[in-house]
Amino acid sequence: MESKGLSRLQLIIMAVTAGVCVANIYYNQPILKDIAVSLHVNESEVGSIAVLAQAGYGLGLFFITPLGDKINRKKLILSLQLALILALLGIVCITSLQGIFAMSLLIGIFCVAAQVILPMAASMDPINRGKNVGTIFTGILIGILAARVFSGYITAWFSWRYVFGISAVMVLVTTLIIQFSLPALKQSFQGNYSELLKSTVLQFQRFPLLRRTALLGALIFGAFCSFWTTLTFHLSSPPFNYHANVIGLFGILAIVGAMAAPLFGKFADKGNAIRSQLFAVSLLIISIVLIKVWPYSLAILIMAVLFLDIGVQATHVTNIATIYTLDAAAHSRINTVYMTMYFVGGSLGTLAGVQCWKIGGWNLVTWQLLTWAVLAFGITISNYKSHKKTKLKPIL
Repeated sequence: MESKGLSRLQLIIMAVTAGVCVANIYYNQPILKDIAVSLHVNESEVGSIAVLAQAGYGLGLFFITPLGDKINRKKLILSLQLALILALLGIVCITSLQGIFAMSLLIGIFCVAAQVILPMAASMDPINRGKNVGTIFTGILIGILAARVFSGYITAWFSWRYVFGISAVMVLVTTLIIQFSLPALKQSFQGNYSELLKSTVLQFQRFPLLRRTALLGALIFGAFCSFWTTLTFHLSSPPFNYHANVIGLFGILAIVGAMAAPLFGKFADKGNAIRSQLFAVSLLIISIVLIKVWPYSLAILIMAVLFLDIGVQATHVTNIATIYTLDAAAHSRINTVYMTMYFVGGSLGTLAGVQCWKIGGWNLVTWQLLTWAVLAFGITISNYKSHKKTKLKPIL
């Protein structure tokens, strides 16, 4: 059903644009070896490309996405997209490693257009906020998961530079579509840039629900990143001994999980946000228990991957839909607080997973994953008790 504020076509355009945009952060990961060979450098030297792309995204989250509350979001998206095209063309043409480092950082910064699209969709259709956020996040997640497959195949057929050249064309196409399909909406924040950043930090102090939800997001994304980082080690070790092409197929399961995100967004729209969180985090715990009890069963592992991914994506979508009920005039700043903590949690989860694998293998990894999940469940229970105590109407 189409809403008055946001048509189904506009929603699809926004989801595809967000996915095409954010995929640029992850194209480099499977092709670092090819880049190293092309530039005649060591693989360890090019590893900074992936780090800089992620660092750029983090910088863009804090310093650029709050602008969505101050200036026209459509113009901001278009400006970021055009800048991203230039950075992509730059990485196609530049032959020095230092130049590619610089372009990778800029690509990460400009990819935050995806995080301007999310609050824009939420503000355009408050009635179907959860469903719409879920749909756009599905586009983002598919972009992330498909990026590795796309860049690997394009590099194998042509060369790694074609990956970024083709991406520049895709970003250009979505930019033109955005220009002619989305409205220009005036924003309400009247202060200067410094006041905007201070106001972003203030949102964290202002809303207890935002603090709890952001912490919950950090915990579940920490578990997610820790799992997917160490899963490669687990599947490449005995008794599996899988090669990279087989391990990559597990990403398809993650895409299936992403498809469930809009369903949980609908639950949030109907006032079932807390119950949705409880169910999703419980699913996360069940998945971890399964892989802990049966660590070498392929069937159990496949089932657990599905449960874990659905649980994480459902929690995230419900979280986003929930925080967007706090203050419509501050959607971008609130989104900045949440997503910054979300990615901090993911970074810590990745680090913890790698260290646990080194120290105690899969057994310690699963204990660590269970710790993240139980802490997340505790936060969810805290949300539930707070909701009951205040006797408020449903969150959404």
